[in-house]
Amino acid sequence: MTQTQATQVERTAQATQATQAHPQKVLVTGATGTVGRQVVAELLARGHAVRALTRDAAKAGFPAEVEVVQGDLTDPDTLIPALKDVTGLHLITFGGPYFAPLETGPRILDLAREAGVRRVTVLHGGGPSLLEDAVRAEQAMAWTILMPVEFMANALEWAPGIVASDEVREPFVTRLSAMVHESDIGAVAAVALTEQGHGGQEYVITGPDLLTVQDKVRTLADARGRRITLTELTEDQAVAQWRASGHPEEVIAFLLEAYGNTPEVGRTVAHTVEKVTGRPARTFTQWATEHAETFTPHPG
Repeated sequence: MTQTQATQVERTAQATQATQAHPQKVLVTGATGTVGRQVVAELLARGHAVRALTRDAAKAGFPAEVEVVQGDLTDPDTLIPALKDVTGLHLITFGGPYFAPLETGPRILDLAREAGVRRVTVLHGGGPSLLEDAVRAEQAMAWTILMPVEFMANALEWAPGIVASDEVREPFVTRLSAMVHESDIGAVAAVALTEQGHGGQEYVITGPDLLTVQDKVRTLADARGRRITLTELTEDQAVAQWRASGHPEEVIAFLLEAYGNTPEVGRTVAHTVEKVTGRPARTFTQWATEHAETFTPHPG
């Protein structure tokens, strides 16, 4: 065992002992989302109690040990019973259709403070946010802003085309991304929600590698054991494809900017995952292996 591995094992053991001595209850909003589910899973793995907020509790699909409650961030008073006896709160910055920014952030923070919440994490939404502004001004609760770059889960958008025709059709195929495994976002959130030392921090969360679209497609092909053709689209072809898929114009404009002019933060590897959790960030190869079945055609 290397010194790094030994240190990681020791830190994990210490965290486990601390959790067993002081288990906490955390309310996760946006719990059925790509990141929310991972926050729930990581908190459970660390031995904490989880209360998951969703607009439709009947469709949540969580393990039995998760307490599922119904509520809506656009109607903050529905959170009052959900906030009872929780020490940590994970928030998202949007609600309603098409990821509309929440207008209820200050009220949500007031309710959390009154309920005795001690720690708050916020999943950065990529734009201006009243909720995020309210969190940054908060003095009674320790807050942490989670700022992940491109999710590895975004590759799931390619699954229908890969399954149907072994093809990915994308623009800007040489663009670089430090894309992050959604489980690592959940892991950083779980630590910040239950351990000291993360208050007032803004954590950029990335994966361990810089990847082009070509790299991603090659990795997916290797994981499923079957070739995938990458067809590069022009900007006009990409816009037509996104419109045909039902993307609103503001989303299309965002994609053109994000993919055609990726900001430096999105193409720079940060080491936040290892610093916060004590273990290396997961690779896209790991993600592709975990999801290989989704990209594989099935007979019949």
